[in-house]
Amino acid sequence: MVVDDQTPEGMASPASLRVLKVRSQFLAMNRAIRVPAGSFLLQARDRGDGDPVVGAGFTCSKKVGNAVARNRAKRRLREAARLTLPQLGRPGWDYVLIGRRDITAARPWPDLLADLRAALVKAHQ
Repeated sequence: MVVDDQTPEGMASPASLRVLKVRSQFLAMNRAIRVPAGSFLLQARDRGDGDPVVGAGFTCSKKVGNAVARNRAKRRLREAARLTLPQLGRPGWDYVLIGRRDITAARPWPDLLADLRAALVKAHQ
C-alpha cells in the first residue's frame, strides 16, 4: 500500500503540478505546440529552465457561455489534468487546456480523459 508521497519500488514518482496564473505565462503559450482534442485545445511548451515541475493552466473564453458554464468547464479540465498530467506530462513543460463551447462541459468524463491522454501523446511526438 502506498502512503502519502511514497512510491512503490521500481516505479517513477509522478511529477508535481504547478498552476499557471500569471498573464505572461499564458502569453508565452501562444508560441507553443497546439493540439486540438475532441473537447478542448491543448497547448504544450518546453520551458527549458531545468525546473522539473509540470505547469498547468486552464482558460475558457466568454464564447463557452456564462460564468457558470465557464467555471464548470474549467473544473472538469482541472480535474482531468490533475489525474493525467503527473503521469503523462513531461517535467519542465507547461500545458494550457482551453475549453470549447458546448463540448467541454457536456463531454462524457471517460471521453474527456481519453482526449487529454491522446492530445499529450500527440504533443510529444
